[in-house]
Amino acid sequence: MRFLLIDKIEELVPGERLVATKNLSLAEEYLLEHFPLTPVMPGVLMMEAMTQAAAWLIRASEGFRHSLVLLKEANNVKYGKFVEPGDSLRIEVQILQDQGSLTIVKATACVQGRVAVSGHLTLTRANLADRDPDLAEVDQRILNQLREWFRILLPVGGHPPNLAACEKAKAS
Repeated sequence: MRFLLIDKIEELVPGERLVATKNLSLAEEYLLEHFPLTPVMPGVLMMEAMTQAAAWLIRASEGFRHSLVLLKEANNVKYGKFVEPGDSLRIEVQILQDQGSLTIVKATACVQGRVAVSGHLTLTRANLADRDPDLAEVDQRILNQLREWFRILLPVGGHPPNLAACEKAKAS
């Protein structure tokens, strides 16, 4: 993950939905080059923030079983509002379908109740060891780092209700 575009996970219901926030500040390096006199968050990074939120939902829902959760397809994407420094982007993702290694989510990102971007995202998941068993240790290192970031992104208490039960259910 080159850019971590989620600042906090506000709500999480594993297997169903996640709400996260991204607070945009002038300290974001990419704003220096993206319309420097009128800085706005690039549309592709708004899409990436929604993808990252969906990936956290998938990881939490499956008990962090896969080191890679990647965007495969984006459909019906609509942009509606610029996101400027000082804005808080509220991202909601809801699982529509979960089929094997593919998950389809409805994603919406809003600023003060106005839609900045929305669409349906299809994400796929895998482990590096699926192609090369020698990479199982790398998968584990990635998953350990992701779990640590997840603990930081979650509200006080470290785990949303029912995440531990979800992890146990997925492990069996």
